[in-house]
Amino acid sequence: MRIDLGLLGAHLREHEVTPESAAEVERAGYGTLWLDASPPADLTLVEQLLDATTRLVVGTSVVNVWTADADTVAASYHRIETKHPGRFLLGVGIGHREVHTEYASPYDTLVSYLDRLAAGGVPADRTVVAALGPRMLRLARDRTAGTIPCMVPVEHTLRARSILGAGKLLLPGHFALTEPDADRARAIARSAPPGTALAVTNYANNLRRLGYTDDDVAHAGSDRLIDALVAHGDPATVATTLLAHQDAGADQVGVYPLGDDPIATLLSVADAVHAVTAG
Repeated sequence: MRIDLGLLGAHLREHEVTPESAAEVERAGYGTLWLDASPPADLTLVEQLLDATTRLVVGTSVVNVWTADADTVAASYHRIETKHPGRFLLGVGIGHREVHTEYASPYDTLVSYLDRLAAGGVPADRTVVAALGPRMLRLARDRTAGTIPCMVPVEHTLRARSILGAGKLLLPGHFALTEPDADRARAIARSAPPGTALAVTNYANNLRRLGYTDDDVAHAGSDRLIDALVAHGDPATVATTLLAHQDAGADQVGVYPLGDDPIATLLSVADAVHAVTAG
């Protein structure tokens, strides 16, 4: 079953979203709300967000193989699919060695997790993988509906599409902030992900594969790298930066909101994108 995910996806963590704000995001024109940062395997909040909306797809970005039992996740998938058919997409990820002491054999561990989901009856075309490097991208291509990478510039989207080929979902996430002052926007970005996430090996190595240097990755990111990872500026500039992923082969552009009010950022970004695409 192909799910209509829409052009824009909204990325929010559990503490940033409520059923009421999910409805607000839906009214703003987002096709998908991605629940970030390792939601628990029972996926209760996913169900609550779907209950509060009418057409919005809700996905996980991502359930973590080290913290979310695959059998429990599979049971949660079936519960949600029965109640809200065609409105849930399961994103799965391997986590990071800096966070999980048990982190080892990431590729084989993820393969085993996908095997357990399949044994639990979760269809491959309702699962996506958070893949960055070529090997994980090929796994996403061969075993799931596609990939939902984050901390990626447009160059990654181009490379990912060349590996995935046609017909697989490519759903990159990009940080965004409607802030016309470049220095202020970069400072905000450096004080939160993406700046703080550059210490994560998986992200830093992926950026090096794309041609960014150790100097770019150091000290919460060079201006060049921050500008590649964060859409900032006036609304039209933000929209144009995000839509470059679509031009590079993305099926949807996920928006990671920066700033003190993530919902307000999402709403302003949606207005900007709609203005550009309508005009």
